[in-house]
Amino acid sequence: MAREVAPPEKQAEILRDQGNLYFKKERLGAAIEAYTEAITLCPRVPVYWTNRALCHRKRNAWDLVEADCRKALELDNSLTKAHYMLGLALLQGKQYGNAISELEKAFDLGRTGKSGSYMVEEIWQELAKAHYTEWEQAASVQQHQQQELKEAQLLANQRKMSELSKHNEEYQERLQTLSDIFEKATVRDTPAEVPDHFCCKITMDLFRDPVITPSGVTYERSALMEHLQKVGNFDPLTRAPLTTEQVFPNLALKEAVQAFLAEHRWAYQTY
Repeated sequence: MAREVAPPEKQAEILRDQGNLYFKKERLGAAIEAYTEAITLCPRVPVYWTNRALCHRKRNAWDLVEADCRKALELDNSLTKAHYMLGLALLQGKQYGNAISELEKAFDLGRTGKSGSYMVEEIWQELAKAHYTEWEQAASVQQHQQQELKEAQLLANQRKMSELSKHNEEYQERLQTLSDIFEKATVRDTPAEVPDHFCCKITMDLFRDPVITPSGVTYERSALMEHLQKVGNFDPLTRAPLTTEQVFPNLALKEAVQAFLAEHRWAYQTY
């Protein structure tokens, strides 16, 4: 009697399990082959694409990571890992704006989905790095342009010095005005200290998802949840009894921090 052939879906799952085993053993080539065969059998299962993308990521094959993640997101746009790895691939290509967009999607999905807190933290670190790198690049270009303009303006003023030699005071006022203009232009992009009220009292970092307790104290959600689970049901600062049901989002502070970061992206360097 002929042996019954398993349906394509069953074969694909077996290949996926084999690929997972190969991946754990760092046999990336074999894992990629297994996932590729699974994709051939069932091309509309997004996890096969993201698993293969993870292998490509291990090999720093970022073009292949991007291609597989884009295919996975065509099938299911709610995949945290696909948005995350696509963001990383775009970062490697220095497409900072698009990378930030994908990483922000991954971060939002990670916070509201089943992704572990370790992954959300990892995504945030990469997102912060992307924001800071983009700011750093833009600030460098801006400073260079401002310096060139400043030098050109000073040279033009110097050429007029002979005309103003009889009015030296007027010439000095012009130079001071010009200096003030350039100084004000760079103030926003000059790194400074982050306001204390924008930082969690547990992590000492900028708030990402602030929550407020009945005592009126605001904490980073993940840090407070970890305290309640591992230390005890009380407010870390006031020591008043506290449960997760008594904690609520501090939306006003969250919006204020986001506005601060939008205006001062150098603050992402604190992560």
